[in-house]
Amino acid sequence: MLPQDRVPSAGEKDKNLPQTERPFRTCAAQSRGRLVAEPESAVRSVFQRDRDRIIHSSAFRRLEYKTQVLVNFEGDHFRTRLTHSLEVAQIARTLTRALGGNEDLAEAIALAHDLGHPPFGHTGEAELNSIFGAHGGFDHNIQAFRIVTKLEWRYARFDGLNLSAETLEGIIKHGGALKAAPAVMRDHPLLPQFGFGNFGGLEAQAAAIADDIAYCAHDLDDGVRGGFFTIDDLAEVPLAARMIAAVHAECGTLAPYRLQHEMVRRVIDFLVTDLVRQSQLNLNEHSAAGVTDLRSSSLPAVALSELAAGEMTQLREFLKCRMYRHYKVNRMALKARRIIRELAETLLAAPDCLPANWQERLAGGADLAPTVRDYIAGMTDRFAHDEHERLFDLRRLSL
Repeated sequence: MLPQDRVPSAGEKDKNLPQTERPFRTCAAQSRGRLVAEPESAVRSVFQRDRDRIIHSSAFRRLEYKTQVLVNFEGDHFRTRLTHSLEVAQIARTLTRALGGNEDLAEAIALAHDLGHPPFGHTGEAELNSIFGAHGGFDHNIQAFRIVTKLEWRYARFDGLNLSAETLEGIIKHGGALKAAPAVMRDHPLLPQFGFGNFGGLEAQAAAIADDIAYCAHDLDDGVRGGFFTIDDLAEVPLAARMIAAVHAECGTLAPYRLQHEMVRRVIDFLVTDLVRQSQLNLNEHSAAGVTDLRSSSLPAVALSELAAGEMTQLREFLKCRMYRHYKVNRMALKARRIIRELAETLLAAPDCLPANWQERLAGGADLAPTVRDYIAGMTDRFAHDEHERLFDLRRLSL
């Protein structure tokens, strides 16, 4: 192909977008850059490359076998961290497109937001935080940052994925604004660009609230499927009850699985539609000052209306009482805590039982506790279970 016939990159196309009509869009062509400078792609923008690197990472593939609420081997159709991340990305893209933001950046943040989760979900996170409290504890947001900046070993010229400053900021702020930089981030050269004390941009805010909508809706689905509650029980949840009534009014009597799916998709549609309308009103208040004013606001601009936020809170409370604290979930959490703690205690006492590549890190000067923490945090549910069995089941001779 002749130079004059080169296909314009996505970043070059981004330069030509009518920014006055989309004042809050994070423009790829104006990215604050990567830690290690790289040549631009001829066909992908900086944020598209971020997204692709996340999808191809080892940490992303491991999400398939990491707990959302129910462990992977409970059933083939329950959500995992991987399917949850895909659903968050879909909602984030829809929101960002409707609000005039950069879909590629929102998608990259959404796909990466749970990379730092250890095996067994929040139970595993709490146990690791308890075990390693004297060594900085454990937080899945911080671990996601460490994965994409240090723990992925794929590229010749750098550790991590060398993501753009915008994607990194979105990952660490997906739970909201941070008052100060966590200790593990303080030596990162891009740190001054993250604006601690401020919210992320439009795309980061969209990915954050897409996370909330996705897990509330799909836990409704998994809760019915798993027998934690029935469709009839949802009469006490105003949002779900209203959607069920609408399905009955429009479609009459349906098979239970069709009714269940119709209810869930309408819950998502209602929340996303409300979110777009309310967020547009909020964004109009910032339109004169643009992105700077948006980020420094005391409240996120991408937000639900008061009515919808209240209904989603009621849904969360229902799920907490009927599903997250169910005795079956509690039993699995008890097993998970034991697996995590016994693995940690054993490997801290006998680091020569770590795999060879992790022992090489110790030989290179890495501290023992953070190394053991990273090793366990990177495990899938299945691998953690098998590793525990390899270490503690005296009847198992194979390694």
